Amino acid sequence: MHTEAMPQLLVDLSELVRHDARSGIQRVVRGMLQTLLAAPPAGYQVRPVYDAGGYYAYAGTETDDAGQARYVPAAAGTDTPLQVRPGDLFVGIDLSIESVVRNQAVLASLRQHGVRLYFMVYDLLPVRQPAWFVDGLAIAFGHWLHAVAALADGLICNSYATADDLLAWLDEHPPQRAQALQIGCAALGADLAATLPSSGISTSEAALLPLLAQRPTLLMVGTLEPRKMQGQVLEAFEQLWQQEQDLNLVIVGKPGWRMEALAERLRAHPEQGRRLFWLERASDELLLHLYQHSSALLAASQGEGYGLPLIEAAQHGLPVVARDLAVFREVGGQHAWYFHADDGAQLATALTDWLALHAQGQAPASGGMPRLDWAASTAQLLACVVDGRWYCRAPVKLP
Repeated sequence: MHTEAMPQLLVDLSELVRHDARSGIQRVVRGMLQTLLAAPPAGYQVRPVYDAGGYYAYAGTETDDAGQARYVPAAAGTDTPLQVRPGDLFVGIDLSIESVVRNQAVLASLRQHGVRLYFMVYDLLPVRQPAWFVDGLAIAFGHWLHAVAALADGLICNSYATADDLLAWLDEHPPQRAQALQIGCAALGADLAATLPSSGISTSEAALLPLLAQRPTLLMVGTLEPRKMQGQVLEAFEQLWQQEQDLNLVIVGKPGWRMEALAERLRAHPEQGRRLFWLERASDELLLHLYQHSSALLAASQGEGYGLPLIEAAQHGLPVVARDLAVFREVGGQHAWYFHADDGAQLATALTDWLALHAQGQAPASGGMPRLDWAASTAQLLACVVDGRWYCRAPVKLP
């Protein structure tokens, strides 16, 4: 079969081509995209695309300083708009909120031309807990949810916990449409080395690694956000240090919204550089070393769609201490240690309990945690969009 006659699998990279924020979601995009390009599903040609401003175009490539290929917008006036045919698939792996909302008419036109539309849903936290996010995100995210629920042939979630939450939201806000809306699941992979990782470790960062071996070290990974609960963790460690518990806290993550006070507190903290280490701009290479040199991952977030750091930690045999969330239970099972804590004092008590178990060799090991590489994760995505193997149908309202 000539390539020109093969259906296209169009992977929307609208956010990634403009700014690779190196977030968890964009690690997913890079991991799945590389898998699809290396091993396209039988009968399809994989074409990365992006929002070119009122229409979608094929993405260009360039080579960065490390010799890695990056997808970029085509030079002005040289882009090639999509040419589609019935049977093509449009898959939004990246979270392109503004692009999808702005291009609803374009996407509807693609569907009228026989293109099937699919989007990943990573969580519903902005509409469930708007106070955790920057002003306006809940409204924008709500517009995106309504748009994909109305336009898509199917929505693929990263966990069954997210899928069940999405189904509950759709029951509250059934889209008006004649066709069924399918809901699927594709658990996320974990392989930092395979997702075009950023590299480089500074002299001061290299000097940090031996310090982690001097005492138990708990590692947090994620942007400073209200829901991530770094403030509660810091309060717990301050109590533990006052109780002469000798341990390190390492926080990896850039400062996020509404976190100016905590950021300043971390920078000025008397333990900063001694037993407290905040790495605002850690490369993926450094993160790999931190996973290898720490005593445990501390996942204290109040809400997640999946919890990719749990899988990355398990990949390196790093024990996991996690807040008792349904999604963390789904990901970690019996291979993590779970806690409840409403304040820093309760968390300090919980961490004391875990440290005692750890010292006795009785804390749960993460080695048996089920985890996928990106090939297996992408296979679950393709099982939905290509093979039609879905979790369930969502409630809809007929026009």
